[in-house]
Amino acid sequence: MNQTFEHIEKLDHTEQKLITLAQQYKQTHLNELFENNPNRFKRFSVQLDHLTFDFSKQRMGTEVSEALIQFAKEKQLDQWIKKLFSSEAINTTEQRAAMHWALRLPQLQSEHMVAHDVHQQLDRMYALVEKIHAGQYRGATGEVICDVVNIGVGGSDLGPLMVSHALSDFQVNTEKPIRVHFVSTIDGSQLSDLLHTFRPETTLFIISSKSFGTIDTLSNAQTARCWLENSLGKTPTVLKCHFVAVSTKPERMTQWGIAAENQFLLWEWVGGRYSLWSCIGLPIALTIGVQGFKQLLAGAHQIDQHFQSADFDKNIPVLMGLLGIWNNNFLNIQTHAVLPYDGRLKYFAAYLQQLEMESNGKSIQRDGQATRLNTCPIVWGEVGPNAQHAFYQLLHQGTHSVSCDFIAPVHRYNANQFTYAKNAETLIAQHHLALSNCLAQSRLLAFGNQALDPNELEQLPRYKQYVGNQPSTTILLSELNPYSLGMLIALYEHKVFVQSVIWNINPFDQWGVEKGKEIANQLLPILNGTGQSSVQLDSSTQGLIQILLAKQEDIS
Repeated sequence: MNQTFEHIEKLDHTEQKLITLAQQYKQTHLNELFENNPNRFKRFSVQLDHLTFDFSKQRMGTEVSEALIQFAKEKQLDQWIKKLFSSEAINTTEQRAAMHWALRLPQLQSEHMVAHDVHQQLDRMYALVEKIHAGQYRGATGEVICDVVNIGVGGSDLGPLMVSHALSDFQVNTEKPIRVHFVSTIDGSQLSDLLHTFRPETTLFIISSKSFGTIDTLSNAQTARCWLENSLGKTPTVLKCHFVAVSTKPERMTQWGIAAENQFLLWEWVGGRYSLWSCIGLPIALTIGVQGFKQLLAGAHQIDQHFQSADFDKNIPVLMGLLGIWNNNFLNIQTHAVLPYDGRLKYFAAYLQQLEMESNGKSIQRDGQATRLNTCPIVWGEVGPNAQHAFYQLLHQGTHSVSCDFIAPVHRYNANQFTYAKNAETLIAQHHLALSNCLAQSRLLAFGNQALDPNELEQLPRYKQYVGNQPSTTILLSELNPYSLGMLIALYEHKVFVQSVIWNINPFDQWGVEKGKEIANQLLPILNGTGQSSVQLDSSTQGLIQILLAKQEDIS
């Protein structure tokens, strides 16, 4: 906690109270909290629709919950929520609103001024999706499209990739299955490996770039273009039939060669990491269909409504944000692990890394002053069954305090999917194995030795014992489907916003990312042998460039 304990006299009453409570709870074990309150689960859990949010294994009690909620009220969280759900430019450094929530407004129920524009673009995307699914979208030679490749990076890749993989069970059945692929690496290896498996005549590329100027994306797009033109010729028909694009810059899309009817628009008020709900989600819609995509939006909209209307003590994203504040700023837990117990959520932790750390990895407040509190913890994670054989050893017996989110579906398969499968019982048993591991791991993390058989503990050496007291939250979904995944993603989006309000930072810019790209563009001409750096380089960078250039000369 930056400077806080050295300047207690400058803090308001609620923050001082939280510091005092933190000293108490640092000395209190979760075993004691559960012994003192047998109804702890009922008190510290929230049910919403088909989602359960259990935070009873967090190291806190009623007085902490009440103080955190008071802290949020003093930070005017309720007013900031109203600002978020408006057209106010709360992204102050870029003078933009942050209206990603508007992307999931219901079409017939909304009178918001941007809803018409949003649904105009979504309807165009839906028409393209249905045309491709019907086999009516053809390549330059008249053949049906079989493979669709999304070329993007960051939010234009992680969100669509994560959701498409997570909802693979809901893939639309078409006469000729559509295979959706994702390319993001700047070195070209991903695309190169994929192109060997495609036929140019049946491949469609999506260029997803908010600025349509990201060098990573455009470099891969150019490679794809050359591959197509080498086989099909350099004609306008090839570009028209084999490329669509999503961007805020229609003029740049046109200049590159994207046909007007294949251009889908974004808006400046959509941050890249919040854009999967827009036409950036075209790969998602191609995977799960138009109705599936609409259900994804509906689930997120449900959380938007909940976030705006629920009292803070039952408001799940508010509670998620405040629990993170409590762990990070008062209990001094600086890392947070996300542990889904479902292989379909393989990319969820990576998606949250961008959402949380790019949004709240800031050290300057909205007023231009340095932050007084530590901001975003390090977010990491992996699918639980695999992670159990990797970093769980550190969680259970290491020296670091780590907070965790466990995520699991109650039912692994949607209602009709495996009703008549010959191996249905085996599949259900496997899912129960995953669930038992999920519950066991959170139990051992929380209660340590007390989770063990007392008879076993009597003879157990210290190196086989467990301290426990690692806090965690468990989120259960009735099943993982488009609607529930939309809810889950929106929960984390709004959690990020809650924490940004407490820390008084702008979560909607990413100047560190932008500057890294700018410096890379300064160095690129040197490595290409076409120019010199406009700034004085340090000796390390100079030395590394000399080695790289020398190696290139040896190869040539």
